[in-house]
Amino acid sequence: MTAGQQPEISLCQFQSEGFVAVPQFLRGEELAELQRHVNRFITQIVPDLPSEDVFYEDRTNRDSLKQIQRMGHHDPWFHRLFTSGRFRMLAETLLQGPVTPRNLQYFNKPARMGQPTPAHQDGFYFMLDPCDAVTMWFALDRVDEENGCVRYIPGSHRRGMRPHARTNTLGFSQGIVDYPTEEDRVREFPVPASPGDLLVHDAMTIHRADGNRSHDRSRRALGFVYYSQRAREDLAAHQEYQQRLKAELKSAGRI
Repeated sequence: MTAGQQPEISLCQFQSEGFVAVPQFLRGEELAELQRHVNRFITQIVPDLPSEDVFYEDRTNRDSLKQIQRMGHHDPWFHRLFTSGRFRMLAETLLQGPVTPRNLQYFNKPARMGQPTPAHQDGFYFMLDPCDAVTMWFALDRVDEENGCVRYIPGSHRRGMRPHARTNTLGFSQGIVDYPTEEDRVREFPVPASPGDLLVHDAMTIHRADGNRSHDRSRRALGFVYYSQRAREDLAAHQEYQQRLKAELKSAGRI
């Protein structure tokens, strides 16, 4: 595969398993350029972002950067990356129709302090009817079981929404109440990744990640969220939830 080509994707696997891994979705100069712009964004843009769009494991430690929201809203380069080109084309292939770019995020689990991500289904946050959406997880670092690779439950997107409740995890405010069941333990599937690899999952697919147990390795990634244009978002409920969550986090001193 040469730079700029769209890799072959198994639509059947995505529909059956609820996720698909695409090795080296970007590589070479394309990957290097993306890495440069991530570093630029963190250095130049993050210091001026509103508190609700940037999270730290420790607010007093700038090296503990954990999550950035709405990168495409805050920077034209990331807006283009998100709204046109290969990521959006892949979303339209997997959702089999036009999509709405919804959010571009940065995720990190800093060495020795990155916390676990609770098991959840993205669709619970999205509040869509029907719940037709995908999340893409693009690796910026080598990610394995030691520093917190994504873990999926294959086929869980076809079993409906599990009950969720409030968690204390900053950036992941809802988690599945009864996770893990014995079946979850048996079926859970870790997916390591290398820089440039892309994981894509259905909004109903159950997934989680451990914390970063490594001593010197970050666990950085970008997250791309696309909604099918068939889906309708409950905007009032979503806005109400976001406002309530923001107020709670500010009251607790976490943003």
